[in-house]
Amino acid sequence: MDILLLIKAAILGIVEGLTEFLPVSSTGHLILTGQLLNFTGDKAKLFEIVIQSAAILAVVWEFRKRLTHTVVSATREVASLRLLINVAIAFIPLAVLGLIGGKWLKAHLFNAPVVATTFILGGLIILWAERKSHAERVATIDSMSWLDALKVGIAQCFALIPGTSRSGATIIGGMLFGLSRQVATEFTFFLAIPTLGIASLYELHKERALLSADDAGMWAVGMIASFVSAFICVRWLLRYIATHDFKVFAWYRIAFGLLILLTWQMNWISWVDG
Repeated sequence: MDILLLIKAAILGIVEGLTEFLPVSSTGHLILTGQLLNFTGDKAKLFEIVIQSAAILAVVWEFRKRLTHTVVSATREVASLRLLINVAIAFIPLAVLGLIGGKWLKAHLFNAPVVATTFILGGLIILWAERKSHAERVATIDSMSWLDALKVGIAQCFALIPGTSRSGATIIGGMLFGLSRQVATEFTFFLAIPTLGIASLYELHKERALLSADDAGMWAVGMIASFVSAFICVRWLLRYIATHDFKVFAWYRIAFGLLILLTWQMNWISWVDG
């Protein structure tokens, strides 16, 4: 196995793990990193799906006790059943919209101006949301209603626009809808499991012709790097939000959006999903 390829796999895995659950959009970072490492093409896209699945497993592992309890006790505890129903409700809008127009959105909006605009606009929205005073109606994830879940699910639909950030859309959207920062973040993690999990399985099935045992080493390295970095990131974020806001991510998004425009204008990076 090519050592250089394994190093690239590890770097991309780390980038995926660190950016998937932060409100900064993993997609833009993977494109930039892949271009800089000269790791592009169909195999690279398949690899991104593989390492995304490892990031999801990190969330499952972090919340394994809560998830196990929720599933096992769903038939006898109202709170557990409500959480499962809320996650299902929040998942539906993105699933429906993705099936209807996901391919069109990906084909027409995946370009540098759109990605840069969504990065910068997302940063400005985070700054506005953080400065805006809003009442926290929902203090615990168990007290979320189906309507709260539906609103978060609708907010998640904005993630179909490249550069938006699924986590950013759901966390900030949840806060604007009255969820506490902690609840919005935790629900985002739970919602990521079916959203990213089903999407990864679908893409793996669709691109199964590209699967090869020769790439097993690269996948293993990338998945381990993604799992470890995502696990560390999730734990860090849960502690971070207890005493901090998201303004630092907003300024980072604005700076990264300007970087996208620079690399595009200078023709350093090919910001095209193809």
